[in-house]
Parts: sequence; structure tokens; C-alpha cells
Amino acid sequence: MDINDTQQTSALTIIPANTANDAATQKPRAATNRKAKTDTLKYLMALGLGVGLFLHGLLHSSPSHFGFIVGDQKAVAATLPKASPLPTKLMNGIPIPDWSKITFKNMKFSSPGSVQFPNIKNPGMKELRSWVEGQGLDEVMELGDFEATEFGIENLSLKQISQITGIKLNKITLDKFELTDWQTVGDLMKAIPKLGDQLVENVPPINDLIAAATGSTVTGQTVSDALSSFPELKNVELGSIDLSKYKLTDIPGIENSPIKDFHNWQNNTINNVPGLSNVPFSEFPGVPVPDFSFVGKVDLPLREVEANRWKSISGSYQEGFNVPCTKDCAHIELALSSTLTGAQWMSGKFQKVKGGFGILGKLNGGKEPTGRHPFGKAFKQAVWEINEADGSITTSLFFRICKRGFPDLGCSPYFIGPVPFFTYREMDPIILGAPVKVPTKP
Repeated sequence: MDINDTQQTSALTIIPANTANDAATQKPRAATNRKAKTDTLKYLMALGLGVGLFLHGLLHSSPSHFGFIVGDQKAVAATLPKASPLPTKLMNGIPIPDWSKITFKNMKFSSPGSVQFPNIKNPGMKELRSWVEGQGLDEVMELGDFEATEFGIENLSLKQISQITGIKLNKITLDKFELTDWQTVGDLMKAIPKLGDQLVENVPPINDLIAAATGSTVTGQTVSDALSSFPELKNVELGSIDLSKYKLTDIPGIENSPIKDFHNWQNNTINNVPGLSNVPFSEFPGVPVPDFSFVGKVDLPLREVEANRWKSISGSYQEGFNVPCTKDCAHIELALSSTLTGAQWMSGKFQKVKGGFGILGKLNGGKEPTGRHPFGKAFKQAVWEINEADGSITTSLFFRICKRGFPDLGCSPYFIGPVPFFTYREMDPIILGAPVKVPTKP
């Protein structure tokens, strides 16, 4: 017998043989087995249906609870926004920006825009603000735009920024710190403690500024004494000489002073503060904290064919957050609780609302996209594109221009944008923040 014969014999031996003696009992036994199998199959089908219905209901009513059952990896997959252009993490099962990986440089505009400023004389103030698709926020926004927001950028010093980013301040030229262009010697003395005690010859930019402005060479005098000796220096700005010829550290102590101590620091563009473009938001003195007062669930995205929608929970600080819509009312309907069910967040792409205050409040016609502020005053989140076909929406961020202090020009509407933010799908959680009061009648 060869090996094939052996395999065939072994295969045959596992099949029970029906003998003449078993024939009489085989039919009753077969009937009994069929009934047992049928009962078992019915039980398993009923059990499977029950479990399936339970998990289906749990997933739709609370995706984060579903994640706890099937494991953390499943929870992340179910709750992280799809195709988010920004790094994301979960907090309490809800997606939020991962500020440790987000900088002003990697936040990009998705479409162009520009705005002309009022004709106001203010050292360092630009006449035009413009941006193009793909440009970083750091090239457009200025420090003053974030004054009195959660960030507290103005409290940082160049030394602190260098410690965060690893830049070498002694390798950077003075012109790369934009605000030095409009500082006078008196301004620098106010901002930098003990600079007035330095000998003029030990501060090359000031030494050359005095020579250029007065035609005199100063030796053996302190900066403070030289300013007293040459009152004409009072209004001479450092930018009147070529600052690219000097190192940043040629002004002793400049790296230790908080940015806010310099005159008109607000007009300094973010990418013209050495290293600031690459500082993660998590390293700022303060970060935008999500307001979990109200969290909704995207229930139904609806396009601009909608009209006369009045259960709005979107708007602006100036007009309130229940601004109704009469036409082109693209929006999302929200759910999760009896309070929120049916509430509508209008698309800022189609609806504009009042925004801003002061002189700058007139920019952009005094209008901004409707939206909400779940992360505070630094920026506004607006529902943007609506895709009914796949049940998804995109959201975008909008920023504003501020000029506070003296003169106080106020703040513009939130219209500097759009900067792509989260993409949501039906049943995804979305942070609403406060206030939320859903209208009960038109």
C-alpha cells in the first residue's frame, strides 16, 4: 500500500459506517439531531440579533461608550474627525486640536483675501493686510491681533522663545526682530533695564545711530548720558540705519525683556519675531481651552436650499448667538439631548453677521461669517462646506485684527481666513461652548 492509499484509508475511517444492526435506529436518531441543530441555530440567530441591535443603538447614541467596549483603538477611529488638516487628539472622547503640534506657521489659508487700513499714523502699522492660498498664518497676523486673548504671546521674551525652538540668538541679525525698526533710544531704555548704564561704544547700533543722527562721535558716555547730551535723538528711530549689519545681541539685554515692554509691539508680524513662527501653541503662556459647557452631535447636514431657519445657535459676540437665517440657510442640525435636538448651526460661507468694534470694526463692511467660539476669543469657528451626499461638513477658523492701547482702534470682525479646521460627519461629537440657548419660537 502506498502513501496515497494510507491517506484514503485514514480519511474513510473518520466517517461513521451504517451497519444493518443500526438501520432500525438511524431514522429516529437523525430526526432528533436535526431538531437539536435547528433549536441551536434559532437561539444563536436570536442572540446575534439582540447583540447587534444593542451595539447599533449604543454606537449611534454614544460613540465614546462604544469605544470603551470594543477597545481604545476603535474609540479613536470612531471619534477623530476625518481628514482633519490639523493634528488632533481626544479629550473626554471628543476630538480637539493637539496644540503641542500646531504652530502659526503650519496653519494655512485656503483662499486669498486682503483689507486696506484706515489712514492712521502709528509706528509700525501697515496700510494693507493680504494673504494667499497656502500662506502661513504667521506671515499675516500680528502680535496685537492676539492681545488680551488666551495666548499671552506678548509675555514671552526672545530668550524664552530660543529655549523652546533652539534658535541661536547670536546668529540672528537685528533687522529680523521687526519692532526694533521703530524703536528710539528712549524706547529701548524703557524696555531694557540697565541699557542706559551701558557705554555707548559697547552698543554698536546705538553708537552708529548717534553718529549718523548728530555727526558726533561719543566716547566714555553712557547711553543715558548721550541721550541727555543730544536731545535731537528723542525722535530718531533705530531703523534709520541698516540694522542687517548688527547681531541681535549687539544690544545687551534685548533678549531678556518681554515683547510687551517694547514700544508698539502690537505691530510686529509673527514671523518677524525670531523663532515665534515655530513655537507650538502649547508652549505659549496660555492656550485656547475647549469650552465643554455644551457638546452636541452632528445630526443632519443641510445645504443652502434651506430657508427661514430660526432655531439658530450661531452668530457673533456683537449680534448674539441666535441669529436666524432667511435664505441660503446651509446648516447642520444638532442632537444629543432634548435641549439641543433640532438646534441649527448656520454655515458662515453663506451667512454673514455683525462683528468688530471701534474704528477697525468697520473693516470688511462690519461683517464676519456666522459661527461660534468654543475655544475662546483668539479665533472663531465657522461651519463652512456642507456635503449632504456623504453626510459631512467642513469647518474653518477666522481671525481678527486688533489695535488696542493708545490709540485704541478696537478690533475688526473675524474675517481673516478661512483656515481649514475639523471635518465632521453625521453622529460625530462637536464642541459648542457657551452660551447655548435654543430659540423655542420664531
